[in-house]
Amino acid sequence: MTRTEKQQAIKVLKRKFKRNSFFYLTDSSKLTVGEVNNLRAKCYEQGVELKVVKNTLAIKAMQALAKDRGYDKLYDALQGPTAIMFSENASTPARIIKEFRKDHERPILKAAYIDSDVYYGDDQVEVLTTLKTKEEILGEIISLLESPMQSVLSAIDGGSTIASLLTALEDRGGA
Repeated sequence: MTRTEKQQAIKVLKRKFKRNSFFYLTDSSKLTVGEVNNLRAKCYEQGVELKVVKNTLAIKAMQALAKDRGYDKLYDALQGPTAIMFSENASTPARIIKEFRKDHERPILKAAYIDSDVYYGDDQVEVLTTLKTKEEILGEIISLLESPMQSVLSAIDGGSTIASLLTALEDRGGA
């Protein structure tokens, strides 16, 4: 790789790290070309980009970005063969890894960067699959807000029925 190619690769990685709050560092070595292509296809179907990177270039791209993002916690995981899974949602790459590993022993999770939190090691895949998407969390919040409203509306509706019964009983008693 020439110096210009390396600079270009760093620039591309910087852009990807800057745009993605969620990415996974994985080891997909020992997979055949066909298996890697299959993994890429599964990623593509679910909006995840799988990119094989040189560790030194990934580190340089991270170092060029804001230090408060906490990328320095990932440097130890950037050893050996590395493929990065960039995603717009936190749990999709973990779900892909879990599903793919039903038939393969890789990819192995080295680390995951989830909105400045870092999860280390392959044993975190299961935990990461349970993370909720932004849409799921918003749905739960709306559902929680809707519940009391439904109760109030039911009480109001029920109240008009009770008022009607009381009026009817009063009319009977007075007649």
